[in-house]
Amino acid sequence: MPELNNPAIVAEVTAMSDLYEQALAENRIATLDGLFYDGPETVRYGVGENLYGAAEIAAFRRARTGGSPPRRVLRRVITALGPDVATVDLEFQRTGSTRIGRQSQAWIRTDDGWKVIAAHVSLMADIS
Repeated sequence: MPELNNPAIVAEVTAMSDLYEQALAENRIATLDGLFYDGPETVRYGVGENLYGAAEIAAFRRARTGGSPPRRVLRRVITALGPDVATVDLEFQRTGSTRIGRQSQAWIRTDDGWKVIAAHVSLMADIS
């Protein structure tokens, strides 16, 4: 059984999640690209797109005018599944929207640091 939620691992992944959120808010594409695992195994299911491989994910970011809509994180749960794998799940709300968004990420430790290897973003129905 893997050790769940080692505080040191949770702290490392929390810092990476914070970096991701900051880069997303500032549309720092190079940072976002660097946070994803650079391989064909990487998957990102977005609100309106399914992207397979780091190249498709990077191309999507470059084609998205203005970057991701501004958002506020409402809740975040980070779970370390051992020393080299963790999940980050969060709820967010885009500025000016009543809809709640959800984001799930699987992070792996690589020789180059922590990287997202799978991500899923969705929006719930309007709550207004």
